[in-house]
Amino acid sequence: MATAVSSANTNSVLDRINNGRTSMANNTETFLKLLTTQLKNQDPLSPTDTTQMTQQITQMTGVEQQLVTNDLLAALVGMNTGSGLSEGVNMIGKQVTATSDTSTLQGGKATFTWSQPGQSTSLTVEIKNAAGKVVRTLTPEDQKSGAHTITWDGKDDSGAQLSDGGVYGINVVAKGGDGKELKVTNIKGRIEGVVTAVDNSTGQPKVMINGQAVPIDSVIGVTAVAAKAEDEESKAA
Repeated sequence: MATAVSSANTNSVLDRINNGRTSMANNTETFLKLLTTQLKNQDPLSPTDTTQMTQQITQMTGVEQQLVTNDLLAALVGMNTGSGLSEGVNMIGKQVTATSDTSTLQGGKATFTWSQPGQSTSLTVEIKNAAGKVVRTLTPEDQKSGAHTITWDGKDDSGAQLSDGGVYGINVVAKGGDGKELKVTNIKGRIEGVVTAVDNSTGQPKVMINGQAVPIDSVIGVTAVAAKAEDEESKAA
């Protein structure tokens, strides 16, 4: 299986920090030269007021401290990025399940989740295709407060089984006993497939599943596909 790993590391951040440090060093050197020249040529009877010079030195010290802080932050970003990439690389070639804004119909099924702040007396779940058209309307019996999970059987309102591979989303309408609509949150679908690559071009490590980039922290399950295949081969032998 061909795999790929793309990483945009912290070089751009470090470049900006290093450029700032170089500029700071040049400005400090220039300032010290001017200060030395000014002190050498000051009137002994009317010495230069050092208040402004002290303020400038204090400002430069503050900038230097900020550059050090930036170094530490860049190091932390690099550590987190490296950790995320390593975690993603370990998933390459494995079957994973991740949360997404949509679900892909696989094996005639698609799973969705959501949360509602209270008990509802009227609950409707509309399954929408990629074009936004409602293909199935469900009325779950479980209307409790909190997290909900529903698995759609892949059939439309006419009872026809839709083809695997289609991408679907949901719209959830929950109403309380007073007839007012409850604010439904955390509406998510599921995506399943084998990780083929890891991408960090946006600064956030993502795994590629069925050609779709999914944040690593959205992955909720990992299965060693290779191990399963070996077991099946050994049984067949």
